[in-house]
Amino acid sequence: MQQALEYFNQLNQDYLNVHRNKEELFWQNYMGTGGKDVSARFAAAESAYKRFIAEPRRLPEIRQMLAGLEAQPNSPEKEALLHGLNGWLRFFDCNAIEDPQAQALLDQIIAAEADLYNRRKDYPVEHLNAKGERVPASLGELLTNQATNENEEYRRSSQTALRDLEQWLLHNGLPELIGLRNRFARQLGYRNYFDYKVNKTERMSPEQLFAILDRFEQQTRAANARSLQQLAASKGEQALAPWNLRFASAGDVTRQLDPYFPFAQSLARWVNSFKRLHIGFRGAQLNLDLLVRKGKYENGFMHSPVPAFIQQGKWQPAQINFTSLAQPGQVGSGANGLNTLFHEGGHAAHFANICQNAPCFSQEFPPTSMAYAETQSMFCDSLLDDADWLKRYAKNAADEPVPDALIKASIAARQPMRAFNERHILLVPYFEWALYQWDDEQRTPAAISQLARDIEQKILGISGSPRPTLAIPHLLSLESACSYQGYLLALMAVEQTRQFFLQRDGYLTDNPAIGPDLARHYWLPGNSVSHDDTLRSLTGEGFNPDYLAEACNQTVEQAWHDAQQAIAAAAQRPQPPADFDLAAHIRVVDGDAVLADNANGDEQMCRDFAAAIEARL
Repeated sequence: MQQALEYFNQLNQDYLNVHRNKEELFWQNYMGTGGKDVSARFAAAESAYKRFIAEPRRLPEIRQMLAGLEAQPNSPEKEALLHGLNGWLRFFDCNAIEDPQAQALLDQIIAAEADLYNRRKDYPVEHLNAKGERVPASLGELLTNQATNENEEYRRSSQTALRDLEQWLLHNGLPELIGLRNRFARQLGYRNYFDYKVNKTERMSPEQLFAILDRFEQQTRAANARSLQQLAASKGEQALAPWNLRFASAGDVTRQLDPYFPFAQSLARWVNSFKRLHIGFRGAQLNLDLLVRKGKYENGFMHSPVPAFIQQGKWQPAQINFTSLAQPGQVGSGANGLNTLFHEGGHAAHFANICQNAPCFSQEFPPTSMAYAETQSMFCDSLLDDADWLKRYAKNAADEPVPDALIKASIAARQPMRAFNERHILLVPYFEWALYQWDDEQRTPAAISQLARDIEQKILGISGSPRPTLAIPHLLSLESACSYQGYLLALMAVEQTRQFFLQRDGYLTDNPAIGPDLARHYWLPGNSVSHDDTLRSLTGEGFNPDYLAEACNQTVEQAWHDAQQAIAAAAQRPQPPADFDLAAHIRVVDGDAVLADNANGDEQMCRDFAAAIEARL
């Protein structure tokens, strides 16, 4: 047993070293804060990490240790060691590459992705802003401009920029990258990379996945068609153009709601809301980079350089980085920034609360299911649309809450598009599953572009997506490619979780039972159990997509009726004090500059952050 214990402890330490080195350089590279050589250093560290997790010798070594342990007399120490080693066995089974040809292909893929990412950073993206000035824009700014700019020509410039980016990617290595990924997957015995990825990340086949997705697509098809007909009837057929749809369906309310979502107050609202939900971080260090900046990666994410785990009986708190792309002063940016705080903060809470005896259970890559991880973050950000949350937290400069009429208008703008928005997630898996089944010679830029437009027409019911499919960053990296369906699977689980709490407790906003229940049933086990197991543990039933379809199919009147009931019920419940200990060391940064930290308390940090944001307006 001693030999197995020493092997296990050394494996934990060796993994931590290679993981942390890769993640610290990942952060510098993606935040644009490292020196000129950071990209090369990150690529080298990532290759070292990939080689470590793919080492074929690990599987027979661990099996040998497990076999030796089985012969030992039963004890709590033996059970803990078996648990930890079995976790590593699952981890290496997901990642280890015993075939040298597959390993060589993986090295090629990593090099090709790094090259594409570096050239993409230098590709200029521009559009016409609210003043009609041609300015550089991040992907987030392009999407926000489409939703809020009152000038159709300026909105269309954002859509054109997104379509141009698609073409740039198609002529700068993306089709070749897809071919490389397929060769890699086939070398490992899978039909293509999509088949490989879904089996590894969600523990299901593509056929099982599409049985769920097809069912949801059929259940929400009529609601989507109804919403588009209503929009065209009220705003004209032109409202269905890709660059007009977001503005026609939400632009006005985004603008009206904007004063109630000042970005300067977002940190305080996130902190206080999580405190009242009793969501804590078990001593984690959180590093938050929240503002848009040239050279910074254009999507929010959370990564953990140090995964949380119990190291030889002693708690090792997580170290966590997360990012958003707020542009203070841009209409809609305050709400988007707050949404990212809740979303990435939900990820952070999840990964900070995994209490197992090895870091393999608490790192965010396979065998951690993407849908399982996204369930935690999306549950947290779902609260921001709840009428009782808006009444308590969304206040303007005069400290006035959002009026009922504006909440109703928000529901009237959002609910008709609910089916459209969730179906929008379907675009990527349907597109990728078709694309990865093609032969290499079929994947021409023209054919891929046409496939994207055809699937957008079929799923969305309009001539093109407001967020063109190929401009979605997840397609570009090995980790996130063929994983996007995890968001929809997560939304299904979120709705199931929400309904459980609503049926049991009657409310979600400021419900102090939520944090402890999520920690116990969803977070504590990490990837030692399946996503379905966690749902059964809390809700008493396995994965069920019908709750989400029902939410999508609600009419505005039904949704507003539910909102009024939530507001009335919340008015009868006194708001508890926000005095729960987050148990987190928080720093808010902008690149290398520290804007605020909670060394002198959370309230001081929130004041410092607000002052730093106000100074930029």
